[in-house]
Amino acid sequence: MKKNIPDDPADAIHLEELPSVGPAMAADLRLLGIAHPAELAGQDAYRLYDNLCERTGSRHDPCVIDVFLGAIHYMNTGEALPWWRFTPKRKQVLDKL
Repeated sequence: MKKNIPDDPADAIHLEELPSVGPAMAADLRLLGIAHPAELAGQDAYRLYDNLCERTGSRHDPCVIDVFLGAIHYMNTGEALPWWRFTPKRKQVLDKL
């Protein structure tokens, strides 16, 4: 079943409407204090990931960063891309750290 992602990010009401965000990822975002898609605009995906790992006490798969990058990208630009399109960028950034 194809996910219904609004053409305009301003129309997104639920976190699950964001690209690659399902119930589990939405729960993780809520744990971080993000309850509405608009709250992702301008966020730092790497900081969100670090905060998630800290709050849960476990290291999550780095692909979570890709999902965060994709959701933030969508909210900032309106372009809905799958999470794996952000993997090369994430790897490049983490390799520099």
